[in-house]
Amino acid sequence: MNRSDMYHYQDRAVNHILDVHKSALFLDMGLGKTISTLTAIEELMYNRFITKKVLVIAPLRVCNTVWKQEAEKWEHTQILKFINLAGGNGNLLKGLQRRADIYLINRENVRALVLHLGSKWDFDMVVIDESSSFKSHRSLRFRALKSISHKIDRLVELTGTPAPNGYMDLWAQFYLLDGGHRLGRTITNYRNRFFESDYMGYNYALRDGAVHKIQEAIKDLVLSMTSDDYLELPDKINVIVENNLEGKLLKQYKALEKEMLLNLSKEDKIVALSAATLTNKLLQFSSGNMYDDVKTVHPIHSLKIESLKEIIEDNPSENLLIAYNYKHELDHLKREFPDAVILDKKGDAVEAWNKGEIKMLLAHPASAGHGLNLQWGGSVIVWYGFTWSLELYQQFNARLHRQGQTNTVRIIHIAVGEVETRLMKVLADKDVTQEGLLNGLKGEKDV
Repeated sequence: MNRSDMYHYQDRAVNHILDVHKSALFLDMGLGKTISTLTAIEELMYNRFITKKVLVIAPLRVCNTVWKQEAEKWEHTQILKFINLAGGNGNLLKGLQRRADIYLINRENVRALVLHLGSKWDFDMVVIDESSSFKSHRSLRFRALKSISHKIDRLVELTGTPAPNGYMDLWAQFYLLDGGHRLGRTITNYRNRFFESDYMGYNYALRDGAVHKIQEAIKDLVLSMTSDDYLELPDKINVIVENNLEGKLLKQYKALEKEMLLNLSKEDKIVALSAATLTNKLLQFSSGNMYDDVKTVHPIHSLKIESLKEIIEDNPSENLLIAYNYKHELDHLKREFPDAVILDKKGDAVEAWNKGEIKMLLAHPASAGHGLNLQWGGSVIVWYGFTWSLELYQQFNARLHRQGQTNTVRIIHIAVGEVETRLMKVLADKDVTQEGLLNGLKGEKDV
């Protein structure tokens, strides 16, 4: 494919990167963040001769399977040369000794790269693929990048989920872009300007009018586009398969919830030491297996497995993408469905899945949440184990519900117990907040 095959909204993204040196692209999944950025890089390097060396920071599997492969699909970006620095320090040191246009690194290795280069930092352009992974101002990756941000001439942040937990997520991402000019030099300053806390100082709520003020402050750096405005995607249907706890299981669940203790036998007990641990233990209970304090797995029920078997029976011709959360869920799924294939961080199963050769693909949302195109292999997602992360939830669903999908996408949630019902409500509430942000940052020409 050549550049003339790109969509007009992708040209808008390219021009935004070219025109705004420190920019953020809030683009829905499927709108072509990768090829738009690659096109801008090719223009800056080989036509304008401005940019010399680019660093792309991305999830490990995205480094291994997305950027170079996407460049090879397009005639105008095939000229770009890649080095993958992702993995251990040995790979990092060897890769830096070789010449390329674009260097790929997983976000866990950013600190090591900064420490290694020090004052010799020579990447004049940095792209953060999924910038919301830098939302924590306390993280080592944020602090490392912050320390050399003044050495970066051009910084591009890409994400479809800029505020997965609310507006507090924005400060660190925009500090990397402007050094705190728009939202405050410190997180404390940001909080004091736009939020008010409860009397204990633990919970923060936006002040009246703060949403508009934040959006006005950052909108000159942001291009926000949603798929509803630009793509004609097939319908998406959300289905909840509820499994009510009854009898002994209900009593056990209530006892764990109330007493933070579950007696499985005279010898075996499950103890939740805090409220956060309790939520985790309740999710494990809902999944059908639980860990004790030495990580021994104790079977509780098979409600989810039985529901999944019914889904398979009702959909004999469908290939299923299964989301799991805990390792014991993966182990249980593999025991019950030995022909199922696991999607690892290298993404080796992607090609076989898209050819329709895999009936059941097991994937953790953190491994399949970004960058993968799985829309050709199936149209049914089953959430066997849930995540609290709106970002991972939306990104995982977008692996199938994206451009190129020809069938209605069904997203089936196997829910057990009150905690999973509450979790789905929390995700829905977060989605409303983020949708408001994305829509608020769209200019008149976007809609």
